[in-house]
Amino acid sequence: MAENFWSGKRVVVTGGAGFLGSFVIEKLKLRGASDIFIPRIEEYNLINRDGIQQLYKDTLNGIDPKNMVIIHLAANVGGIGANREHPAEFFYDNLMMGVELMHQAYQQGIGKFTAIGTVCAYPKFTPVPFKEEDLWIGYPEETNAPYGLAKKMMLVQSQAYREQYGFNSIFLLPVNLYGPRDNFNPKSSHVIPALIRKAVEAQESGAQEIVAWGDGSPTREFLYVEDAAEGIVTATEKYNDSDPVNLGSGYEISIKDLTEMIIHMVGFEGRLVWDTSKPNGQPRRGLDVSRAKERFGWSAQTNFEAGMRRTIAWFRENKDKIR
Repeated sequence: MAENFWSGKRVVVTGGAGFLGSFVIEKLKLRGASDIFIPRIEEYNLINRDGIQQLYKDTLNGIDPKNMVIIHLAANVGGIGANREHPAEFFYDNLMMGVELMHQAYQQGIGKFTAIGTVCAYPKFTPVPFKEEDLWIGYPEETNAPYGLAKKMMLVQSQAYREQYGFNSIFLLPVNLYGPRDNFNPKSSHVIPALIRKAVEAQESGAQEIVAWGDGSPTREFLYVEDAAEGIVTATEKYNDSDPVNLGSGYEISIKDLTEMIIHMVGFEGRLVWDTSKPNGQPRRGLDVSRAKERFGWSAQTNFEAGMRRTIAWFRENKDKIR
């Protein structure tokens, strides 16, 4: 039973205070996990080897390492703009964090390590739907390659450490997430929260137009954050192999259709203008999600339109706190 998996286990969730992390914590508690530790950046610098050493020293105190589970969600991440401005930071921070966390977990004899990758790890021209076996057929889309490759190294590490040391780690590849509590900061947000904020503010201020990046032609797949959290917790319970696994909804939508949907839901009545001087990013993005169903019985449950309405409603209710 799933409940028994968490019994007597200490769960360390890096990034547990973040967007996805907050939902993972909720799911863990619902499943019966009662000993959960969220490392805060003020206390543990996870880009630094000493910070990771201190984390393990503090959390392994008094327990059998085999009863510890690490769910590594923490990342230095952002949208296209942030990736263009900070490629070196995104590469270094994510690589150092992932490699050292997993290496020290192996050294300490920790029972399970769940590594969260990114859809940005896929090659720029991966055939759609993206299958896990196509991860290595080319170079990622240039704007987010440093971030995508840094996260992808955890897959290489996971497979190598299982082969040589028998270390139990898994690697999951969530597609772009969205939902309540997302990052709505215009400097670092991804496409859905960025467009929602832009549309709500334009509607409330009576603006005549909204400007969106690119030409609207790329497609994207989005996964509701609560579904992603459920996938991560289920995989941690049930999956024990080093083959990477996609987590997605299987629903692909163009940026043009997405933008028009948001404008309609928000009630903005002005013009939509496309700034084609700005990059489109990867041309198409949609995942084959069959492996998650086959290996650990998970599939997304939230209808995209329903998830979008919840996300917009949450932003409207909370926008004064997140400016």
